[in-house]
Amino acid sequence: MMKKLVSYVLAAALAIPGLAMAANVKIGVINSMTGPEAPIGENLTNGIKLAQEDLKKKGINADLVWEDDTGKPQIAMSAMEKLATRDGVAGVVGPYTSACSNAVSKLAERYKVPLLVPAAAKEEITRQGLKWVYRLNAPADQYAASLIDAATGLGKPKTIAFIYENTDFGTSTVKTAKEYVTKKGIQVVADEPYSKGSPDYRSTLTKVKAKNPDLVFMVSYVADAILLMRQSREIGLKPQAFLGGGAGFTTVQFANEKQISNYVLSCTQWTDDVNWPGAADFAKRYKAKFGKEPTYHAACAYEAMMIMAQTAAAANGDREKTRAGLKAGKWNGIMGEVKFEDYAGFTNQNNHQMLVQQILNGKYETVYPAKFATKKAVYPFPGWK
Repeated sequence: MMKKLVSYVLAAALAIPGLAMAANVKIGVINSMTGPEAPIGENLTNGIKLAQEDLKKKGINADLVWEDDTGKPQIAMSAMEKLATRDGVAGVVGPYTSACSNAVSKLAERYKVPLLVPAAAKEEITRQGLKWVYRLNAPADQYAASLIDAATGLGKPKTIAFIYENTDFGTSTVKTAKEYVTKKGIQVVADEPYSKGSPDYRSTLTKVKAKNPDLVFMVSYVADAILLMRQSREIGLKPQAFLGGGAGFTTVQFANEKQISNYVLSCTQWTDDVNWPGAADFAKRYKAKFGKEPTYHAACAYEAMMIMAQTAAAANGDREKTRAGLKAGKWNGIMGEVKFEDYAGFTNQNNHQMLVQQILNGKYETVYPAKFATKKAVYPFPGWK
């Protein structure tokens, strides 16, 4: 009864606009700040720094303890142990990658430290019944479902090829995508996992081209996404649509490669033109401060830190009360409505609305679902220039 009462009080306190909470709270951050995923990790870092500024305006001094996992699960685990034991943080935001997030999730449970994952997509992370692990972003199954729904809404594809890195993120996303396309009556004609960071994908892409798929679904981080599309152009791969499963296909670096990125459809957690409270203002302030457009990773990290720090502050840094506050709370900000729920085998999972974008002239435009669309999609893919 006491735990329920505490959670209700915390939820009510956080729901009161303008509540004065002069507080100091220590929060851990695990992120890929160096290593191959650093270009995306930078977006999370920037989003968290902007959140730290906004928290201060609310009277919350967020003392952040930063840990760089370099994109490696073992280093992420060491970081989690350090934050939980030596640093005594009230909660942790991160890590970025699915492999690192999955690795630290059981440690969060062991040490009883609230962990809020901002952007990692592997389904298993919140499908282990762990009560100390929360996730803000939609999991991998929603990447696939949203993209396939968009493609079938725009055309009548009958076949699909999958090209994906053989990591937790890639295999998890494609596993659910295969299940979903089967329900949609779309035949899988190619299934090509690869080791990320390879120097050449032409042999794989040539095999895919020989199958003449209507859709090519890729799951990659930024360097591989660029190389895969560059070499797709070289060999003349021309499906009805290229589908990018988030990550590298939703970055400024990718969009800037206009010769290869134009018309690619990608699934994202957030856009700067969505009508969620504060989304447009966040994008404006982010660009003014960092000199670049924010990705969904930045928005996810910002909102995750805002939620974690406010909840921990209301709980005076007590881990159990912070956990209870996350479970009972409800928020509505730049990521739309956020509530951590148990459903469809998930525990403490935010049932987040995904968006589909298309790159048009080097700019991401929201094209699906219809109620959020700002531009009409170009379909089928018109070919290479």
